[in-house]
Amino acid sequence: MTLLNHNTLSRQRTDKLLFWTLRIAAFFTASIVLLILFFLMYESFPAVKKIGITALFTDESWHPLSGLYNMLPMAVASLLACCGATILAFIPGLASAVFTVFYAPRKVAGIFNRIVELLAGIPSVVFGFWGLVVLVPIIKHSLLAGIVILALMILPTITLISARALAGVEGKFINGAEALGMSKLAVISKVIIPLAGKGISSAVILATARAIGETIAVLMVTGNIVQLPTSLTEPVRVLTANIALEMAYATDTHHSVLFISGLFLMLVVTGLVIITEKLKGLSTFHEN
Repeated sequence: MTLLNHNTLSRQRTDKLLFWTLRIAAFFTASIVLLILFFLMYESFPAVKKIGITALFTDESWHPLSGLYNMLPMAVASLLACCGATILAFIPGLASAVFTVFYAPRKVAGIFNRIVELLAGIPSVVFGFWGLVVLVPIIKHSLLAGIVILALMILPTITLISARALAGVEGKFINGAEALGMSKLAVISKVIIPLAGKGISSAVILATARAIGETIAVLMVTGNIVQLPTSLTEPVRVLTANIALEMAYATDTHHSVLFISGLFLMLVVTGLVIITEKLKGLSTFHEN
């Protein structure tokens, strides 16, 4: 056997080993997600069987000791908090990404990126303490305080992923736009951002998923009163905070309903992932 053939066979074995290793790892990861989903459904079933799904949205209030399990106010508060935070963080996040990629000198951009990465690494409890000391005295325990805290927490996600998406736009499109005499701002807003739309959309959806799953920081600043919010200045309780507060002493149906809350959150995140994939498909179609 020649050395060339030996090297070829060696590469083939290495490629095959890598292929099966990656396949097993992917299967293992997917299995964990499915097991978590199955576990949530299994633990939720007793409550569904006993009180039904409609009771979770039509009971008078949330008072487990009285057999009342209306989780609608907390579900609405969770969705409002994460969507409000995403809206609040989107423009600063995208603007920061544009600044680092197209306007900032290389050294300044590097320092700015390190600061954003540091912001991403701050523990959520630190954000909660900051909100408790700075925000709450100004805007009280409220839905707005939760939105502001979550916006600060997801800002790095939007900034960093959007920056990578903007930097990944092929130079031929930029050169073509500049050849037509378009200004730098016009090239960025009308050419680069639309072409990077897939990555920017992914950044927004990942940030939203991060926001809806946050617990401790929101728990510390929102007031934890179970009520349907009618304004941003009212105290609320989100589903994640409710699970953290009540799981330690919940039993029977109450315990099972908390797992329904977790299942609801997981389904929302799953929906966001599906939306991301749909957006990728639409982007690919338009690019082709």
